Amino acid sequence: MKDRLGTLLVWASGMLVMGVLLAIISIVLVRGLPFLSLEFLTQAPQKMGREGGILPMIAGTFLLALVAVPVATVLGVGAAIYLSEYTVEGRLTRIVRSGTEILAGVPSIIFGLFGFVLFVLTLGFGWSVVSGGLTIAFMTLPTIIRTSEESLRAVPRIYRDVSYALGAGKWHTIRKVVLPSAGQGILTGVMLALGRAVAETAAVIFTAGSSLRFPTSPFDPVRTMAVHFYILAREGISMDRAYATAAALIVLILVVNSVALMLMRRYRARF
Repeated sequence: MKDRLGTLLVWASGMLVMGVLLAIISIVLVRGLPFLSLEFLTQAPQKMGREGGILPMIAGTFLLALVAVPVATVLGVGAAIYLSEYTVEGRLTRIVRSGTEILAGVPSIIFGLFGFVLFVLTLGFGWSVVSGGLTIAFMTLPTIIRTSEESLRAVPRIYRDVSYALGAGKWHTIRKVVLPSAGQGILTGVMLALGRAVAETAAVIFTAGSSLRFPTSPFDPVRTMAVHFYILAREGISMDRAYATAAALIVLILVVNSVALMLMRRYRARF
């Protein structure tokens, strides 16, 4: 009886989460898709977003992610490799893990203020793609570190022992054996980081600005799709175009995730 009750509660929780997710996506798509068109995706906004399209916002979103995700991935996976492969459990590793968990709980507005002071003012980057991308990279570091470390630790120890027995060095073993085996889990962390990068608003406004112009340089201010949706909805400029922007963002995230999973499967098949 208790097993059946527990199973029922687990299934109910899963169905509830899926129901909420599908409801959110359905509402956005139903209200936004009718206003999506080729002109909307390829034109610049006019009259503060009441007319025109979202082409500069699409470019700004891609550029911000192009800066944030590679930086966060290199630093995050590197830290995860260090924690899982080059250290033993001790005070230092506990401090590093505690630090990443604390960073994961810091509100995004605090990261925005940090990025504003460091990148915009101190380093003189101004409101720009670089400032926003580096700020988002620091925000997503805890996610990539934790998911990558868990994925690396999940690789069976026997894989490493066999590689060492065949004469491979530690770094060769990590690069050719451990990382390919942990690739799917690492990719999950990177996709979560990408999702946060394209959906963030507060930290982006503080560091990347909210310019409606098409960015032509890494040091130009930009407005991402998430920020554009937020401003259109908050200020009541155009709810129809706000929902259309949100629908385009959801479709973009789904496409990127699908392509990433397909590439990961091909990568795993090679190794």
